[in-house]
Amino acid sequence: MEPNTLLDAVLDEAGISHAGLAAHINQAGRARGMALRYEHTAVARWLKGQRPRGQVPDLICEVLSERLHRTVGLDSVGLGTPGVPGGTHHGTQLSGFVERVTALWRSDEQQRPHVLGAPAVTGTPAVIPVWEWENPPEDSDVSRSGLTRVSMADIEMLRSARAHYEQMYRKAGGIATRARIVGFLNSETAPLLRGSYTDATGRQLHRATGGLVAVAGICAYDSNAHGLAQRYFHQALRLAKASGDRGLGAYVIALLVNQSLFMSEYRQAVAFAESALRASGPRITPALAADLYAMQAKAYARLGDGKGALTCIRRAESAAEQIHRGQEPAETGYVQPGLVNVQVAEALLGLGDLSAAREHAAAAVDTPAHDRGRVHRLAILAHIELRQGDAERAVVNAVEMAEQARGMESQRLRDRLRAVREHLVASGCGATAQAAELIEEALRVPM
Repeated sequence: MEPNTLLDAVLDEAGISHAGLAAHINQAGRARGMALRYEHTAVARWLKGQRPRGQVPDLICEVLSERLHRTVGLDSVGLGTPGVPGGTHHGTQLSGFVERVTALWRSDEQQRPHVLGAPAVTGTPAVIPVWEWENPPEDSDVSRSGLTRVSMADIEMLRSARAHYEQMYRKAGGIATRARIVGFLNSETAPLLRGSYTDATGRQLHRATGGLVAVAGICAYDSNAHGLAQRYFHQALRLAKASGDRGLGAYVIALLVNQSLFMSEYRQAVAFAESALRASGPRITPALAADLYAMQAKAYARLGDGKGALTCIRRAESAAEQIHRGQEPAETGYVQPGLVNVQVAEALLGLGDLSAAREHAAAAVDTPAHDRGRVHRLAILAHIELRQGDAERAVVNAVEMAEQARGMESQRLRDRLRAVREHLVASGCGATAQAAELIEEALRVPM
């Protein structure tokens, strides 16, 4: 079940509490000869995604219409035709999609528990947005009539914001950045999406918004809000489709692949990467292809498919050799020199080839990277060195990793720190105790 952010937004607009809505529904039901006894707990379940029974959806619309002095339909409160997924799927008309995505941003900014704590979906619900992105129909016209005329200056602002928040994420972590970017989506981006624009301008608007929403998803992922992150990624995928930019869609799928790996959905990771590579065709950039192949290699390694992993490693390394910085879009800037090395190191580690894994991890550490990337690279190298029994080198890298991570608020980096600390302690060497204590001190600071 996905949280009903539309109902949540309309309730907030109407200024009605959960208990108040339940009482009004009971009263409206009595007028129709029904004996209803709903309480605030029922409304809370509806907000979590449970569909009310019988005539209750119509009663909800009746109560809210009277309260807001306008007609509120079932689709407006997320209670349209049962069995038809709402939210981010490509079959959804863009006008309805805009209302749904902005409702999610609003609920996120207000820190609604049913949105923040929603689990990530798996199976068919996770696959549908990717399938719909890859397959027809395409959006023939994304123009819209609204109060505010969207200009190229507005679109440039969104592009600048994406770059700004991506840099903030790299330096301070997703936890610290998430509130900022969600606030920006609500205050600046939502009015533009609801504005007035031609098809040509609209496609650029949807592309710029898609890039920004993808970073919001990255920040949610980095904050351990996996269901929310997935919904942001699905939103970004729908926006990418509306923009007509296949490369942007492939980038968003790379983010879904990364999340699938974290959630141990390895077959899904392989399938998603295949979808991105297939649908983008010759338009995919070398940097993105390299990352997708490298992540596929990690997934195959986890599945115990050594042949598949080695094939993808070769493809990743070949694509990496073709990267030209001036020919890459802003979004693939994360594929910095050394990234493929560390991805390959993880795949080789999964295959048990410690010597080759260390060679790639060391090459990654020797290559300049942004702060966050360096922490990740040092963690992998320290882990491999401990596996090989080289505690002395592992301690040096672990200490640098802990120092580099200071000031960053990231659940993923905390996971890395915790894992390295556990390996240090398990090694049983006296030299590792001080490094383990240094990491423990960093972990004691709450986020």
